[in-house]
Amino acid sequence: MRLYFLRHAQSTNNELSDRTGAEIGRSEDPSLTENGHKQAELLGAHLASAPSHDAPVGMDSKDLLGFGITHVYCSLMERAVLTGTYVSRALGLPLSGWADIHESGGIYLDDGPDGSPIGRPGRSASELRARFPQLLLPENVGDRGWWNRPFEPKADRPVRARRVLDELLRRHGGTEDRIAIVSHGGFFNWLMGQIVGISRADSVWLHTNNASISRVDFHPEISVVQYINRTDHLPPELIT
Repeated sequence: MRLYFLRHAQSTNNELSDRTGAEIGRSEDPSLTENGHKQAELLGAHLASAPSHDAPVGMDSKDLLGFGITHVYCSLMERAVLTGTYVSRALGLPLSGWADIHESGGIYLDDGPDGSPIGRPGRSASELRARFPQLLLPENVGDRGWWNRPFEPKADRPVRARRVLDELLRRHGGTEDRIAIVSHGGFFNWLMGQIVGISRADSVWLHTNNASISRVDFHPEISVVQYINRTDHLPPELIT
């Protein structure tokens, strides 16, 4: 199995944070900015690009022979679904929603009496189908909002990342499948912590830019991190 981790394109919350350095006014489930749509379109086009005819076989670690992606998953957060839509359309593949690959904390706003994060419902199944008709929803997503629970505590995050990794291996381990998951910067750290065996993933931050690509190859005896945070498919003015 080969795993491509795609961070979603720039969201309105990302732009707000970059511009103000604060989270006042953030959305619980932000959409993409204009630049985010451009990033996602370029990401999809890059993943669908034809292999380089003069690339030696040894350059497969850089994907010069093409990506050959076979499956596309995305979190159910709007910024990830929108990014995944560009990717799946460019590749001509179905887009499958996966609730567990959401960003750390889940759907929330900092609107408690003391400014603490309060969980919000998230979009319901009917809302997701109406907004994203091409998205294949998990069976357990109902009409009360796919999140609809308290803010996710830090202790639950590595457990969820382990659950995702185990499910990836159950579905695709020992195969030649090439999996793209469109997810989030915080979740990337928790997932990589499980892959490389970091017991305290919250003590290390692996930076990823919007619409970046990271790759891990899973072999029977070893997992190989080929690269993290590639953005060479984006022009400098669109790297955020």
